[in-house]
Amino acid sequence: MSLFLSKLLPLFVYPLGLSSLLITIALVNLLWRSKRSRNASNSNKLISLFKKNRFASTLIGIALVILLLSSNEIFSKWLVRSLEWQYLPSADIPQAEAIVILGGGTRPRIAPRPWYEVNEAGDRILYGSWLYKQGKAPLIIVTGGRAEWLGEGGNPESEDMAAIAEFLGVPPRAIIQELQSFNTRDNAINTKQILVKRGINKILLVTSALHMPRSMEIFRKVGVESIAVPTDFLSVQNENSKGLAAVLDLLPTVDALRNTTNAIKEYIGLLVYQLAGWA
Repeated sequence: MSLFLSKLLPLFVYPLGLSSLLITIALVNLLWRSKRSRNASNSNKLISLFKKNRFASTLIGIALVILLLSSNEIFSKWLVRSLEWQYLPSADIPQAEAIVILGGGTRPRIAPRPWYEVNEAGDRILYGSWLYKQGKAPLIIVTGGRAEWLGEGGNPESEDMAAIAEFLGVPPRAIIQELQSFNTRDNAINTKQILVKRGINKILLVTSALHMPRSMEIFRKVGVESIAVPTDFLSVQNENSKGLAAVLDLLPTVDALRNTTNAIKEYIGLLVYQLAGWA
């Protein structure tokens, strides 16, 4: 139930969910008032209600502002960069005893998919495998289970990543799977147990740049010495638009809305974890 609530409740704080909630409240309020109104004609009733009902008009205005701001490329890039650039990649990545790759970047092998697939965060397993082949650590630990009730049937995500790593040339003997975790804190706790059993003290932590600040805090809290090696950057240097392209950045886009939502998700997650003493 706690996992379900952790997925459900934030939906009403994210831009799309919050805007939808505000508009719904406003419309319910208008409908309720319309049933009580007998003076205005049907054609003018709605306009009249909007003029008289500042509460509903304000809610709809706030919802519109939220949607326009969160789907704006300029605002989205600024918010994403505030997280991603906290841990910029080092030119010389040091050696470690293991590479820990957090889940969230794959889709299971379920028909009609012919094989395991990667999503936007699939750079995690690609980059982690590359680090292994560069000799940065002798071992890879891939983490992540899969919650079937979320419609994510199939094998644990760690198995997906292990298969992809093997395809990329990482030998099976160098891959350890952590199968039970459903969130970042579980990742850290379960990985810590694996590290203790093997006497491993220092790791390279691989995850998306947006997710790295929260991940580092959580792994630090459980006592794992971690070196951040972020990947999957959504915001890069020298991407400021010019001319007509700058005008397009002012218009709402689905990509900007998604990136803003993901950044807000990380800030909320970090706040909740800090309040719970997990980060």
